[in-house]
Amino acid sequence: MCLSSYAQQQEIIPQNTIKVEAGDTDDVIIRKAAHVVPTDNQLAALRNEFIAFVHFGPNTFTRLEWGTGKEDPKIFDLKTLDTDQWCQAMKAAGMKMVVFTAKHHDGFVLWQSRYTKHGIMSTGYKNGKGDVMKELSASCRKYGLKLGVYLSPADLYQIESPDGLYGNLSPYTLRTIPREVPGRPFAVKTKFQFELDDYNEYFLNQLFELLTEYGPIDEVWFDGAHPKTKGGQKYNYKAWREMIRTLVPNATIFGREDVRWCGNEAGNTRTSEWNVITPYTENPAEMVEFMDLHGDLGGREVLLSREKPFYLHYQPAETNTSIRAGWFYRDDTRQQTRSADDVFDIYERAVGGNSIFLLNIPPNREGRFSDADVEVLEETGRRIQETYGHNLLDGADGPKEVLDKDENTFVLLDGEGPKELVFSVPQPVTFNRIVIQEAIATHSERVEKHAVDAWVNGQWKEVARSTNIGHKRILRFPDVTSSKIRIRILESRMNPAICEVSAHYYQQRPPMLSVGRNAEGLVTIAPKKDGFSWLYWADKKGDEAMQDTIDYQIHYTTDGTEPDEASPLYTVPFALENGEVKAVSFLHGRKGAVSRERLGFVKKDWKVLDVSGETTEHPASAAIDEQADTYWVSGGQESPYVFALDLGMEKELAGFAYTPQKKDAKGLIAAGRLEMSADGKTWKKVEDFTFGNLVNDPTKRYHYFKKAVKARYIRLVATEVTSGADFATMAELDIF
Repeated sequence: MCLSSYAQQQEIIPQNTIKVEAGDTDDVIIRKAAHVVPTDNQLAALRNEFIAFVHFGPNTFTRLEWGTGKEDPKIFDLKTLDTDQWCQAMKAAGMKMVVFTAKHHDGFVLWQSRYTKHGIMSTGYKNGKGDVMKELSASCRKYGLKLGVYLSPADLYQIESPDGLYGNLSPYTLRTIPREVPGRPFAVKTKFQFELDDYNEYFLNQLFELLTEYGPIDEVWFDGAHPKTKGGQKYNYKAWREMIRTLVPNATIFGREDVRWCGNEAGNTRTSEWNVITPYTENPAEMVEFMDLHGDLGGREVLLSREKPFYLHYQPAETNTSIRAGWFYRDDTRQQTRSADDVFDIYERAVGGNSIFLLNIPPNREGRFSDADVEVLEETGRRIQETYGHNLLDGADGPKEVLDKDENTFVLLDGEGPKELVFSVPQPVTFNRIVIQEAIATHSERVEKHAVDAWVNGQWKEVARSTNIGHKRILRFPDVTSSKIRIRILESRMNPAICEVSAHYYQQRPPMLSVGRNAEGLVTIAPKKDGFSWLYWADKKGDEAMQDTIDYQIHYTTDGTEPDEASPLYTVPFALENGEVKAVSFLHGRKGAVSRERLGFVKKDWKVLDVSGETTEHPASAAIDEQADTYWVSGGQESPYVFALDLGMEKELAGFAYTPQKKDAKGLIAAGRLEMSADGKTWKKVEDFTFGNLVNDPTKRYHYFKKAVKARYIRLVATEVTSGADFATMAELDIF
């Protein structure tokens, strides 16, 4: 008992990974969690805050999200490339690093690799001598951006080719990396010897090229997606890790033990994103296989309910999404671009929610970022600078350690009384943002709940409340004018250490809008309801604090033109069939972002003709009820799955849209065909369709026909569904 008591009280040394033993009490587990700290590389990654993803390759020209590996390299018909323009735009947005898809799942390489001809060397770009990775690396150095590399472990070219190396069942033998190629020696003479099969050797040879000839490399990005596997192929991650740690010791590894995925590709964030996480039953520094880790991984209840023993580990999350609908560029007319409102909102939620914001910007077929994307990036950068470039607490009275703009100095809140910090300024200031940071490098993430108060009318008034803090928490709330601010720590793991506090003002923009329609065909336009943001538009009209933000107007068009203040004013729902609504809000003369929604034929006269089964909870009618939160589930069987409709009368059809259900990743329709009929009995194929990456990005997908057709009866035939399900699901089907 004495030994046990001593063990419970002994000093815990801050570490990146700490083991929880079988006999540890709840108190010891919490104390250990309060000592899990980031590595220097992880801390640098968190301080990057806002970084870029660039998806580029054959998919840019085929307009597909995922390639097949069977593409002729010449499909990558690049004539011009301007990586300086990429970096200028990223720099203007305030980004610190770019991660480039040197090889996506299709296996096509965008550098001059020694080990394959399936890449840019077999295209017409610069007569086969072009090297996108080289040009981007030079531009990054020119503009002061860090560079990361995405090298897909999945490789459809090596899977599909008759002599492909992926899953070819070759034996593991001792092999030297890199394999020397006559006439192309390496400047870096480091050699590795590993037990490898053919594909791991191929992968490591290419990884060696990227890490030694295009650096410095600050992140290596391993995607967990696998469109297809073969031959039980396993990855020798121990060898990969040893090479990365040796050649680029300052780099983090995404998708493994250093940095993890947030769990969605929509820019959604959680109220509490803990980076001190619990899922490991073995030391992650020694693991070879990793799973996606997202959700509540570090809350107190999770910590204390996990079966012991386990490992506590520090592992920050990246919140990733794309500036466009999809990861690759398709076109400028139908592929929607996020507004600056949207990107800035995600920035505040992601960076201000203890994660890293990774925003994808796909170059177009001219090798440039599109003008629309650049405009959004530049506006986002302006808003970040305007809002966070000036601290309203500069010169304030308060603990100097949290006002000195130095994350290495901090206040340890270890007294017996309330854990709080108070700041005062000579004259009242108006603010609607508070930023708080913990000294995570030395004292981990400890705050579990906190609140912000302002001195208003001679008393303290709570203006914001939230959960954990970690590297950074941005609290957003209606405008407050005060000369005193108080930070209260309500719950924590041991004594928290606060290293930075600042106050800021964001000039409120008009609200983002959403366009919807009911089953009768009436269109409604309203402020976007966002469960992840601080916006109060929909439900705060009675709040005096928000009176300056509710006097907005909505204008719209249905004729394809861009709306302005001369366009029709939206006051009540209106009828519209088969058209596009463009809507914009105005607030005090300031114009908001334009929202667009393509609406198909009104569904009130549609009838379900035939389906491959349905369930009581999820009938076929749910797919045509204009409600995205209800959905159809077919009966359990092998594909294909059929969903046939009678549109009530013959119509000219230009395409359709499929809205996936968002409850889980099962049964989403990834591929199939649309058929038409004149009598509802004899069917003729119109076109095949594919929707890539639905599991990670379950958003509404559109398919436009190459040529319009006329039909009264249509039938969607699903030939491929996600997650190995024996059923199909559909939240909504729209016909244009």
